[in-house]
Parts: sequence; structure tokens; C-alpha cells
Amino acid sequence: MPPSDNRIDARDWSLLAVLSILWGGSFFFNGAGLRELPPLTLVFLRVALGALILLPLLRMQGIGFPRGMRGWKPFVVIGLLNNAIPFSLIVIGQTFIPSGLASVLNATTPLFTVLVMAAAGEETLHIRRVAGVALGLAGVIILRGWGIEARPGQGLGILLCLGGAFSYGFAALAARRLLKDSAPLGTATFQLMASTLMMAVVSGVMEQPWHLPMPGLTTWLAVLGLAALSTALAYIVFFQIVRRSGASNVMLVTLLIPVTAILLGWLVLGEPISAREIVGAVVIGSALLVIDGRALRLLRRNA
Repeated sequence: MPPSDNRIDARDWSLLAVLSILWGGSFFFNGAGLRELPPLTLVFLRVALGALILLPLLRMQGIGFPRGMRGWKPFVVIGLLNNAIPFSLIVIGQTFIPSGLASVLNATTPLFTVLVMAAAGEETLHIRRVAGVALGLAGVIILRGWGIEARPGQGLGILLCLGGAFSYGFAALAARRLLKDSAPLGTATFQLMASTLMMAVVSGVMEQPWHLPMPGLTTWLAVLGLAALSTALAYIVFFQIVRRSGASNVMLVTLLIPVTAILLGWLVLGEPISAREIVGAVVIGSALLVIDGRALRLLRRNA
């Protein structure tokens, strides 16, 4: 069970770092896939291939399928709130705004999660956590910048991405209430199976993907990376953190995503790091310390 004081241990901090890399790549993969695929079809391929990748692992672990509509209901709810709605809103939003701005807007997820949890009576609205999340969001804006330009549909793209972040907040609430005893691998697989059916209907009606020309190799590699890394593997890690540290804490990953993206660019591509990015990363790190709370208690004890 998650700790009652909302703290995160060292193992889960490391898992959050891994998850930030996996989910950070989704903005890049989305951008590449949207060059040849419409947004809802891209989401359908993401969840469908992600489910196919996880099914053999499910069999190897001997995890059985849920029984009846009652057994599937939690995974349908999670699939809707955690996959179908936010994936669709964010990827459509990325057709109007740059990937960098989309990642900044995605970083509002912890703030929405804290507010949703408090409104539902699941967690106390601690000023420390709200202040920490707000500080982290400020750090993300410093690090990445808003990236707002005068272009058609900019406002709509922003609203769509914020809607996706809001949906993640409700997904955290649903995960807290419905998935207390579910194995991370089973949860990841079953929610993807449920969302695959949803997106098959939606993309089929809205975009009729069977009429589209066959995408090129680059697009298929982006789709595979999106499904295997940013979906299948990422959700195993995600639900492991949910089970150990709680749904609100796992959403802190959205604050880390811009930091890991810049560090990967520096390490892998040799991209320079500006003073603004360093300041933003320091602000985000400070925010995470405020949210965790242990450093503040230690300072008070030694004061």
C-alpha cells in the first residue's frame, strides 16, 4: 500500500526517472508519426501494439484475464481516462502546437491530480504539495519556455493538451479507488486492451484508416517506439509506482520529463545546455524536494 504521508522512497524516485525518459519520448514519437498518420489512428496503433507486446508477458507470468463485465469494468474506466481521452487530446493538440509546448502543458498534470484527489476526499490538500507542484510548473516553464507563436489553432491546441492533463488527474483517482490489488503487468495490459477497442471504433468512424496510404519506415519505427517504450514498458513502471507510492506521486513524472529530455539531448546528441535550462532544472529539483517534505523536516530539526 502507498505510504500515508505521500513520501517517495529512493527506488521509486529512480523509477520516476526511468518513466520520465519513456514518456518524454512519446512527444517525439507523436511528432514523427503525425507526419503520415492522422491523430486518432496513431493513438489506436499505440495502444493496440502496446497490448500485443504485453500479452505474451502476461501469459508467461500466469496472470489470467478478468472475468465478466464486473471484472473488466475497472480497466475500461482506466483505459478511457488514462489512455483513450488523454492520448487523443494531446496528440490532436500536437497538430496545432509544438511538442515542447505540449510537454510544458503536460506538466500541469500533478496540479490537476492534487486538486482532483482533494476534491474527491482521497487526500488532504496540503499547502506544501500545492506550493511544490506550482514551483515545479514554474521550473518547467523556465526550462522549456512557453513556445507560444502566432499560428492558427494555437489556443485550441493548448486547451486540448490541458484537457489531457486534467483527464490524467481523474485517472489517478480511478487508479486509487479501483486498482488497489491489481498486478502492474495485468493492469497495464488490460487497460490497453480496453482502450484498443475504444480507439478502434473512434478512429474507424472518424478517420477510416483503411483508406490511408501505407506509411513509410520512419513512421512505423516511431509507432513501434511509441507502443513498445512509451506505452507497454512505461505502463508497467507506472503502475508499479502507483502500487508502491500512490497515484498522486506517480504524476510527478510530468515535471521530470522536460529535464530528462534536455539531459538526453546533451548526452546523446551533444546539444548545449543553456543557463536558463540549468536554472529551470534547479527549480524543478527544489520543487520535488518541497513535495517530498523530508528535506524540509530535516532542516527544521537541525535549525
